[in-house]
Amino acid sequence: MNGIEKGLNANHLKLLAIVAMTVDHIADLLFPGFPAEPLPVLLHIIGRLTAPIMWFFLCEGFFYTKNIKKYMIRMFCFAAISHFAYCFAFGIPYLPYSTGNILNQTSVIWALAWALAALWIIHGDENIHGNENIHGKHNLKQWQKYVMLTLICLISFSADWSCIAVMAVVAMYSNRGSLPKQMRAMMMWVLIYAVISFFCVNKVYGLITLFAFLVCFPLRHYNGQRGKAGWMKWLFYVYYPAHLIVIGIFRLVMYGNLPLLF
Repeated sequence: MNGIEKGLNANHLKLLAIVAMTVDHIADLLFPGFPAEPLPVLLHIIGRLTAPIMWFFLCEGFFYTKNIKKYMIRMFCFAAISHFAYCFAFGIPYLPYSTGNILNQTSVIWALAWALAALWIIHGDENIHGNENIHGKHNLKQWQKYVMLTLICLISFSADWSCIAVMAVVAMYSNRGSLPKQMRAMMMWVLIYAVISFFCVNKVYGLITLFAFLVCFPLRHYNGQRGKAGWMKWLFYVYYPAHLIVIGIFRLVMYGNLPLLF
């Protein structure tokens, strides 16, 4: 029995996020508009696991990366590619706000890329590993950090999960090392998003959003290990836009060029 990992490593949890995301997007395809029916509601509840797992590992990635610039460049390139795949999948115009809508105009990756930038702005001048500063000092004053964080929230507002994704990541990183505190901080922002979604977007969507708390159960079993499959690091970067393109093709075949969301 020696040498067998106990619990879930990062690869296991990221694979769970991929499966939950796929289930969620298949529900969007088969049951457009978030109908209040048992099967689509159950599928969307499963899908609520994805974003919190992504937020959690963005915090871990920021903490452990030794080249924050390359990490941010990779995330923003990923966000650009994902924008077109996301819009194609769900029948959203490629130019944000062109229909008058202010939410869900681009993928959550846009918000995640800016969340990474926010972590660097807020924590980049701290000693990350003991007395070692691996992200470089930027010497920003506290008020400058707040102003830049506000601008980031405005820039990321149009994304899936809006700027809530940015604030959830920032809150989770500030409580890194204590999963219960991370979950409480995350759910505070999820609750805000759920209330706004309930009254301004879709009541079913708003209520389903609250099931993000379920992520605490798999994360409780995270063993802190990366996992042996190194290629898993790149799987999400490839799978995310690829599966959205497939969803988009099925959307056109099944419904024509009609939007799936709301």
